[in-house]
Amino acid sequence: MTPVPYTILSAAMSLDGRLDDDSPHRLVLSDATDLDRADAVRASCDAILVGAGTVRTDDPRLLVRDTGRRAARVAAGRSESPTRVTVTASGDLDPAARFFTTGRGERLVLAATAVAGALARRLGERADVLAFDPATGPSGIVDTLAGRGIRRLLVEGGSGILTAFLGAGVADELHLAVAPFFVGAGPRFVNDGAYPWTADHRARVIEAATVGGVALIRIALSDRCTDDAPRGDT
Repeated sequence: MTPVPYTILSAAMSLDGRLDDDSPHRLVLSDATDLDRADAVRASCDAILVGAGTVRTDDPRLLVRDTGRRAARVAAGRSESPTRVTVTASGDLDPAARFFTTGRGERLVLAATAVAGALARRLGERADVLAFDPATGPSGIVDTLAGRGIRRLLVEGGSGILTAFLGAGVADELHLAVAPFFVGAGPRFVNDGAYPWTADHRARVIEAATVGGVALIRIALSDRCTDDAPRGDT
């Protein structure tokens, strides 16, 4: 049986747990030092996953930024940046989004079976569209990606995807960068729900550090995450 990918959840949030504010412009919570750390984690992974809502609202590129890290990946026989993955139930994705138009490398869209055919025709060669049953949730996602050769997966949000992965207990490690200010309104890190980790069943903190101007907390969510598990390539 193909093992599911080692899965890292990563997010930057404010002191009041916000991923963004409610303005039309994306709020940058991390500073340059922490963004470089996050880039190193990206470079260590085989795939980066975000929800379709994040593709629509943030228009991310999801590329490794540092030229040295890109070169090291190529020298190791890998693509410059990890495979980019998104998941959609509605099929509402713009072929002109930077997810589809910037950088090189594989792009995968896991789309609900009812919309997968039409979406594949609309996206053309910009991405591989895989029919997917949303009812299988994160377990189905990681099983599908395992079948595509993904061994290390980075999940970068948004809150719906993070809530789903945490609620299903389908993750090995959580990276939280906490910016030292309040936002007051906007999407939260996770939504209300039931989670495997409670006051009586706590997750395990494996690192708490200052990285630039933010606090980095790394939390083990499974037995596959050990105390010396590396952050990335730094």
